[in-house]
Amino acid sequence: MKTLRDYRLDELKLIYALLHAQLVGNPRLMDSDLMQDLQTHLQAEATHAGVDVTLHAQWATWLADGPQLRSVK
Repeated sequence: MKTLRDYRLDELKLIYALLHAQLVGNPRLMDSDLMQDLQTHLQAEATHAGVDVTLHAQWATWLADGPQLRSVK
């Protein structure tokens, strides 16, 4: 059986976006182990890429494969 690391990142981002869009109509997804594992995995990948996942704009832009936004330090 594959792990999340075995799948292409763009595929995982797409699946996450589709699931996340369904949260309003399916609130049980919020408590899904798969959703939590996928989010944790993607946040780790984003952090590794230099994204501050605590900043919604950076996280959302990264998920959408938009231009990298960086915090000014």
